[in-house]
Amino acid sequence: MALTIEQFSRSLVSLAPLKLAESWDNVGLLVGDRKASVQRVMVCLTITPAVVAEAVSRQVDLVISHHPLPFKPLPRLTRDTIAGGMLLDLIQARVAVYSSHTAWDSASGGVNRQLADLLCLDSVVPLVPFESPADDATEPLGAGRCGRFVEPVTVRELAARIGEATASSRVRFVGNPEHRVAKVAFACGSGGSFLDAAARVGCDAMVTGEATFHTCLDAESRGIGLVMLGHYASERFAMESMAAQLAGLHPDLTIWPSENEADPIRQL
Repeated sequence: MALTIEQFSRSLVSLAPLKLAESWDNVGLLVGDRKASVQRVMVCLTITPAVVAEAVSRQVDLVISHHPLPFKPLPRLTRDTIAGGMLLDLIQARVAVYSSHTAWDSASGGVNRQLADLLCLDSVVPLVPFESPADDATEPLGAGRCGRFVEPVTVRELAARIGEATASSRVRFVGNPEHRVAKVAFACGSGGSFLDAAARVGCDAMVTGEATFHTCLDAESRGIGLVMLGHYASERFAMESMAAQLAGLHPDLTIWPSENEADPIRQL
């Protein structure tokens, strides 16, 4: 009997419970028929025209995109906008869209936990714990993560290690490169808003995807090292991990991370 999108979504919810998503987010099944069957699934960070073309040409049934499309309510669905055109192409090809976004960021095995695990840290806990954790939680729930090095490293070493682990081609950092880091915070994507939380719990540094100029100045003034991997590098690796985990749960399905997706930001 063919698996439906609704049935497959249960595996996504097991990895990234939607109750973990931020209140402003748009998560779950965003486009498509829950009762439709699913055989081919593609995972990506962001839906772009190149990703849509791959999904249509490879006859995908479901695209799992970290960043939601649509994210905000659309007043109209036409080809007058890029988002509208992409959605129409997906709908016409009967491609469903699902997003876990901040639920996957905060999940026990999600993006920020995986960032911490790449550095083999001890005592990893949420950076911003939820006030009411679930009764069945095996560990504290919350947004972001922080943990400790067994042996402190410098900001320069932290940047080099996490950059290599995430295959980032453009790691940047703020602060004294020789500043010692024992406790480090993680906030994937555009995570500058977590700097206050990192300071409150005594972190020596924070790893994120991108941050504003003023956040960089704030980190420098506080004496907190700020490592910026690039938005794409800070999250794409975890979407590849999600694809692998889903493929393990559903060996009869064809599941892969998008091959057309790439970081739009380049360097000379």
